Amino acid sequence: MSAIQTDLKTIEVVKDIPDILPVRRDNFENWTIKVFNREDSVCKSYISPNRREFYKIIFLNAGRGLFTIGLNTYTIEEPAILFVHPNEIISWKNLTLDMVSKGYFCIFKRGFIEKNSMLKTLIDKYGLFKDNIKSVISLTKDASTIINGIFSVMYNEGKNTGTFTEDALQAYVQLLMIEASKVAKHPSSTPITSEYQKVYDFFELLEKETADLNFEKSIKIKTAAEFADQLNIHPNHLNALLKKQTGQNVSTHIKNRLLEESKILLLQTDWTLQNIGYAIGFSEQPNFSNFFKKNIGVTPAEFRKSYSL
Repeated sequence: MSAIQTDLKTIEVVKDIPDILPVRRDNFENWTIKVFNREDSVCKSYISPNRREFYKIIFLNAGRGLFTIGLNTYTIEEPAILFVHPNEIISWKNLTLDMVSKGYFCIFKRGFIEKNSMLKTLIDKYGLFKDNIKSVISLTKDASTIINGIFSVMYNEGKNTGTFTEDALQAYVQLLMIEASKVAKHPSSTPITSEYQKVYDFFELLEKETADLNFEKSIKIKTAAEFADQLNIHPNHLNALLKKQTGQNVSTHIKNRLLEESKILLLQTDWTLQNIGYAIGFSEQPNFSNFFKKNIGVTPAEFRKSYSL
């Protein structure tokens, strides 16, 4: 296995791979649930370091890889179904160079659950999204056939825009959880490596710092040195670990997160540019505007206006 892993590319950051995760947090389409066929895109190695706005169910019918969720890593070599909570840090690393990928995945927003009380009840009852021990389920050949059949119907149903499409899809999500729970066989996992632990701790801290932005209280830490100090690690070592695991250094991850949060605040609030800039760490609004335009190509005001047309 180590020989195979040596030849694999560095894990990429999932939000930079649109063919792996078609819906990004800066994609403000009006949708609640979507279903994708994994054969439609090449399955790359990736890491999803930040919170998402949606739950995700992944059905793997072919392909070998290492799946990490939270603090545990699973070797996936047989059909499996994975249940991912929006707040979980996850990664996938291929163990085959041909990147064979079969199966489906479904994503649905938090609001979709709130609108469907029975779905919410089953999510709470089975704990597939809340308990990492239950989140990864190995499937027998018969169980895999059943799950594949449900997803196939969901995929075709998802192409419709009829009145009953959303109701049908939420019923199929319930059926997926029931069928998975009936045959639940949880594979053994191994703890993440000490190196990955540091990467995990960094993303968790970055998440904590940006989770509840408020224009009355600016973000506390936003430099590589400050993050390294909080994690009791030398900045150079933290940089090296992030570069190895994701291909990007600490400062780039921080910058991308601040830009991501800026976009969300620009489009989902009526805060002034001064308030938004202050929330993400800029005491002066012109400095925020310069930062945004340098990295996005347009000013914050132009970005906001383009989405209001």
